[in-house]
Amino acid sequence: MSKPIVLVIMDGVGETPVELGNMVMKASTPTLDELKANNPWQCIKAHGGAVGLPSDDDMGNSEVGHNALGCGQIYSQGAKLVNESIESGSIYQSETWKDLVGSVVANGTTLHFLGLLSDGNVHSNISHLLAMLKEAKKEGVKKVRVHALLDGRDVPATSALEYIGQLEETLKELNDASFDGRIASGGGRMKITMDRYQANWPMVEDGWNVHVHGQGRQFANATEAIEALRNETSAIDQDLPAFVIAENGAPIGAMQDGDSVILYNFRGDRALEISMAFDGDASFNKFDRGFIPNVKYAGMLEYDGDLHIPHKYLVNPPQIRDTLTELLVAHGIKEYAVSETQKYGHVTYFWNGNRSGKVSEELEDYCEIPSDVRSFDECPWMKATEIADKVIEAIESKKYGFIRCNFPNGDMVGHTGNLDATEIAVESVDLQLARIKKVCDAENCILVVTADHGNSDQMLEKNKKGNVEVRTAHSLNPVPFIIYDKDEKHEMKQGSFGLANVAPTVAGLMGIKPFESWEESMLK
Repeated sequence: MSKPIVLVIMDGVGETPVELGNMVMKASTPTLDELKANNPWQCIKAHGGAVGLPSDDDMGNSEVGHNALGCGQIYSQGAKLVNESIESGSIYQSETWKDLVGSVVANGTTLHFLGLLSDGNVHSNISHLLAMLKEAKKEGVKKVRVHALLDGRDVPATSALEYIGQLEETLKELNDASFDGRIASGGGRMKITMDRYQANWPMVEDGWNVHVHGQGRQFANATEAIEALRNETSAIDQDLPAFVIAENGAPIGAMQDGDSVILYNFRGDRALEISMAFDGDASFNKFDRGFIPNVKYAGMLEYDGDLHIPHKYLVNPPQIRDTLTELLVAHGIKEYAVSETQKYGHVTYFWNGNRSGKVSEELEDYCEIPSDVRSFDECPWMKATEIADKVIEAIESKKYGFIRCNFPNGDMVGHTGNLDATEIAVESVDLQLARIKKVCDAENCILVVTADHGNSDQMLEKNKKGNVEVRTAHSLNPVPFIIYDKDEKHEMKQGSFGLANVAPTVAGLMGIKPFESWEESMLK
């Protein structure tokens, strides 16, 4: 290879000419503007079929985005993987389903479903839950309890009651003298249960106590809970406090010995910690679990294939092989990956095809910068400066042929719904991009800039009534792909490209033959 490659992933920074809620356009981004004005670049797809999701109505996310970026291929992912399993019925033929359902049927105990209640197709899809509820009754399950985490992040910010309504309607149709299905607990996804990267274990502890022990503020039903908590807090769905459904002062869904529990989320990052709590033995020390009921637990997928979390799962994950890291290791090229905690797993685990360990201890160096445990709109620059510091240090060390980093700002601050803070977040990334570009010039590196999906580019939308409201979900917009080399203008083909075309393009810039399984390079 002639020059080292530095890849900058601006998480959540999409590309669209639409001005409504476009904080990327509103922000002052002189570095990004200059790169686009004077260098080869184009928009590439980061959602739907381009990242292995069912249709182009499905927004991309950081996990499938980094899978595609890191492996140069398109695998069936998340919702599509589960859809195929449910449609074929193979999920119900799995040993795990037979074990968990068979146990509650034989013992007359309760089957619990825990997960994000929406059709966002990022972490979960309500259709999967509804299908499993119907199958559970068909197979003889008598009692089901649903622990519903509220979204408002991958779907409209205050849409929870729509999904509660869908679930309640299905349960009403199923309930009879032989079947008792009810919602037992819930709360906002950013308040309980769904922490990631072990950044905030108290969130998981709160969820554990609500779902497992039925400890929390009590309400007669989920609709009453959501309406009351909205009125009291003015919070959007993702930030609503936890609630417990109770009768006569007793929770209706506390877990007992002999019960079975299915976490129906398919995305891994925010499913790992609660899975660790359920699967953990006596050595588990992240929080005091109190009485630990003897339940059978399974996830929708195996969320970590190397650490085998959880021990039991319903659908086999995609077996991602022939990653860019494997190609670089085969050519003896040393690489460096850095981000802060919020996206560290994305530039390591997901980038390497859902592999926790390194392909080569000798040729891969990773750096995690701890994220602040606070609302990201309070500090929208996050750890961008520190990430850039580490990238610059890696460049100047002259040890690495490939350096990659992720700036989480556009995504994590975008998810808060705070437009002003998101504008600052995008500007913070642009400032650090300028620093990296300068050092690339000095050290004769090629700079490649892209994103994994959109978010900060579409933070307002019109609802069904035509009113403008805050949007906290990812966008369906493409993302930029820019190549900057001070010595050469690398010509790119024009066409319909996506994130999976990035790895072969990087290999092309290095002069390395890509794997036969890869998508094509964007280089002419």
